[in-house]
Amino acid sequence: MNIVKGSIVRVKAGHDKDGYFVVLEREGKFAYIADGRRRKVEAPKKKSVIHLAPTNTVIEGSIETNPQAKRILNDFLKNGG
Repeated sequence: MNIVKGSIVRVKAGHDKDGYFVVLEREGKFAYIADGRRRKVEAPKKKSVIHLAPTNTVIEGSIETNPQAKRILNDFLKNGG
């Protein structure tokens, strides 16, 4: 599966390893990710896509607030991730 804006991904390497995040933007080999907690929507983490594992979930629309990102990820994890 391809990593696109709105994808929920799992980080495979780095400080945030095994965490789930929402892709806010995709630019070439990099994705900007946030979870609304440690990585805020206002200051997303720039991460190489080779360090991300895509899930089969893509969120429609834009993620603009931290509570919105938290709610999306909580719902995703409650439903079995």
